[in-house]
Amino acid sequence: MTQSESPRLLLFPVPLSTEPPATVLPAPNLQLLTGVRHFVVENLRSARRFLRAVSRDIVIDDLDLRELNEHTPASEIDSLLAPMEAGHDLGVISEAGCPAVADPGADLVAAAQRRGYRVVPLVGPSSILMSLMASGFNGQSFTFLGYLPVDSQARTAAMREMEREVRRRRRTQIFIETPYRNNRLIAELARTLPGDMLLCVASDITGPAESIVTAPLSRWARTQYDYARRPTIFLLYS
Repeated sequence: MTQSESPRLLLFPVPLSTEPPATVLPAPNLQLLTGVRHFVVENLRSARRFLRAVSRDIVIDDLDLRELNEHTPASEIDSLLAPMEAGHDLGVISEAGCPAVADPGADLVAAAQRRGYRVVPLVGPSSILMSLMASGFNGQSFTFLGYLPVDSQARTAAMREMEREVRRRRRTQIFIETPYRNNRLIAELARTLPGDMLLCVASDITGPAESIVTAPLSRWARTQYDYARRPTIFLLYS
């Protein structure tokens, strides 16, 4: 069997906001979703909600939905590919955005690649790329760091290291925070790093309250803002 004839691991992006799927996802994605019966999802509840929003023709109770998240033992990941072994396409749905990017779905993709299965990434919103596009920062050299350390000393060291990466390599630094700490993070950055460093705060991307603002840290230090509990991604440059 050639790879083109084999079952596919279909990586389905989902919206970043509460907007209807049809407003941010290509029609072919939504059409393809209605024909898949086996899924690996990061969260069962949000996956069911997403699939219901895609089409009323999708009967959730008829689907085979299996969970893969940070609590899934590594020893169980290969078994999630069982539908593909039986010749079925397998869809992957993350909590938000693109599967396998800063997401446990990457482990499933690695397992599928080891077995020679066809992996199909589908078009959809990525907060990392969309924030970078709108930031005005270097889009040819960038690093996504995920969450910064919680420990105060390690956190400060990580911020200093980001500054060095920007100054030496002209590499955009991209990172995230637990939403209820967003405001605190901005204040920490303004307090820790030089005022001429540029910070882009991209919040509620593709949503009705979308806000993407780039300004020097010196301006953030004296600006009124409230990003508490809003999905937000941060970018640093100079």
